[in-house]
Amino acid sequence: MSNPRSLPVLEPAVVPCCPPLTERPLSAEEAERAAKMFKALGDPVRLRLFSAVASHEGGEACVCDISDVGVSQPTVSHHLKKLREAGLLTSERRGTWVYYRVEPSVLAAMGQLLSAAA
Repeated sequence: MSNPRSLPVLEPAVVPCCPPLTERPLSAEEAERAAKMFKALGDPVRLRLFSAVASHEGGEACVCDISDVGVSQPTVSHHLKKLREAGLLTSERRGTWVYYRVEPSVLAAMGQLLSAAA
């Protein structure tokens, strides 16, 4: 017996925010979106956490595997929340642990913004 309902199409977590900086000046909206991403990465602890998730085997990391960044666990949770709010990380709770991943579209968007125009 088949199910006649179709599944929803999932949108990518992050759409490239803007064209390369060398292509044209950013609009106010584009600059706002880019600044949100870079502001979240402007903290050394957040940058280390983002790097730990992005480079972790399998493309995702349990918070238990990345929390050794020299700050307390509540502070790690705060920084991970800021990275999620900026659209840089997604998370999924599995039992008592939360797993984080960087969507490939995030890295592509950041790379596109900083690359030279073709």
